[in-house]
Amino acid sequence: MSDLKETGFKSGDIFAAVAAAFAGLDDAEKQKQIKKTNGIFQINVETSDKKSQTWVIDLKQDGTVTKGAGKKPDVTVNLGDDTFVALADGKLNAQKAFMTGQLKVKGNIMLATKLDGVLKASKGKL
Repeated sequence: MSDLKETGFKSGDIFAAVAAAFAGLDDAEKQKQIKKTNGIFQINVETSDKKSQTWVIDLKQDGTVTKGAGKKPDVTVNLGDDTFVALADGKLNAQKAFMTGQLKVKGNIMLATKLDGVLKASKGKL
């Protein structure tokens, strides 16, 4: 999972934790989570010094987390590194971040609302 981490991005640790949480599920639990979410998230994260990195969470086919664009996403989320960390920690409400322009969504907006539940996976709360 260390291949998900990226120097200069705090978000990489969260994506690695989400990947580890999904990898730790048995097949039945993983399929349950995939059925519940049924989507591919592409998350484009930008640091304050304008470096960017993309991660993909596939909860439509195989329950994996990868670094770099690849699969055709159902929803694309663009946000800053600090904003992503605050969302994952539960310190920032996604709706508030969206309304203030800190978070931008392209694609299936209703699927984007499920991202909060997916991020809870990083804390082992699937």
